[in-house]
Amino acid sequence: MARDTTDFRPIEGIDELVSYLSAGNKPRDQWRIGTEHEKFPFYIDGNAPVPYGGERGIKALLEGMQRVLGWEPIVDAGHIIGLVEPTGQGAISLEPGGQFELSGAPLETIHQTCREGNAHLAQLREIAEPLGIRFLGLGGSPKWTLAETPRMPKSRYDIMTAYMPKVGTHGLDMMYRTCTIQVNLDFESEADMRRKMQVSLKLQPLSTALFANSPFTEGRPNGLQSWRGEIWRDTDNQRAGLLELCFSPDFGFADYVEWALDVPMYFLIREGRYFDVTHVTFRQFMDGALRDSVPDGLPTMGDWANHLSTLFPDVRLKRFLEMRGADGGPWRRICALPAFWVGLLYDEAALDAAEALTKEWTFTDVEAMRNAVPAQGLATPYGNRTLREVARDVLDISRGGLARRDRKNREGYDETGFLAPLEEVVARGSTSAEEMLKAYNTRWGGSIEPVFLEYAY
Repeated sequence: MARDTTDFRPIEGIDELVSYLSAGNKPRDQWRIGTEHEKFPFYIDGNAPVPYGGERGIKALLEGMQRVLGWEPIVDAGHIIGLVEPTGQGAISLEPGGQFELSGAPLETIHQTCREGNAHLAQLREIAEPLGIRFLGLGGSPKWTLAETPRMPKSRYDIMTAYMPKVGTHGLDMMYRTCTIQVNLDFESEADMRRKMQVSLKLQPLSTALFANSPFTEGRPNGLQSWRGEIWRDTDNQRAGLLELCFSPDFGFADYVEWALDVPMYFLIREGRYFDVTHVTFRQFMDGALRDSVPDGLPTMGDWANHLSTLFPDVRLKRFLEMRGADGGPWRRICALPAFWVGLLYDEAALDAAEALTKEWTFTDVEAMRNAVPAQGLATPYGNRTLREVARDVLDISRGGLARRDRKNREGYDETGFLAPLEEVVARGSTSAEEMLKAYNTRWGGSIEPVFLEYAY
């Protein structure tokens, strides 16, 4: 999320929180595709991490991008921490360890998404190259320890950094040493949201396997294909993971609200200041728990929007659905991830087929896949099949959905071509992580340094 929200309307009751989510319902002709991707900045000289300050730091990068784009700065306690397009059509933000994120505009086609990503990377190179900076497309930081990783001056991250070690073993790694590609997609009704939530939750482990791209930690293989996937298995399980409640046949907006109400909060923003409120849940906040300890300590709709942005299930519900299972990766993956999900979820016949394919998958089945995928990738078993075999079926469904959408570019090509990187993974039977490990053990000579050349933007 690029900018924390300020909306001062007071919350009168839980019904308003449900209405906030249901206000996301949109007719099909207004469905859009919002793609987000993160990447690790590094200095070409020595493959070293890039700090926030200094003449060649992250701050200088942001200021350079501001000059090129003319976007408005996002400032936190006097520090520039991001940029936002003036009409809300996209933003650039910083993750805790300096990971540079583009939150793309809501667009109609994957062609537009791909052009947006390519334009962003080209603009970024124009600013970064003179500073000696490039960017790495991986799901996990391959070289630097937590101590070596820079920390961005963002108030919410200070609160999270203090809180994470209390609630899981991998929270700081998640914050400082992972990158993702995500896509945000719309729904037309509560029933449509339910179908999309259930299908996409069930298929999120497959997405993690297809995009597995984080086999190195601190300069050596970590024994996993998706270290990022493993990190999410124990980050903060009150607010993250696979939500069993979503598997219910009558799951709806009110159920998600009831769950969210009982998750501890991170922060409140009052008068431009961030207050640490990790000791209360949103329900306790609504019951008056902060009335006397925080200025204006009664809940607002802005507080609710911010709280929803600090929940981390595998598929996150806001006024749209966020697909959160994939590792960050090379530039072709930035287009492949939204193509995969749009093909499955934005075509009725494809959604029917995906629903039929996963109909018998229980919460226990999917959780077992989620637990196995970080190490086993596409070899993860499901019944008497592997995820590689399941992936063939799912990609066929997605391809059919994209073909029926029939959104062509100026050259007359539809969106199916964007699935090619994933179809290549399935055809060769090895993930990007496994390809990297092969290179490490052969032509890279047991060094991870070549990754900074071969996987740089």
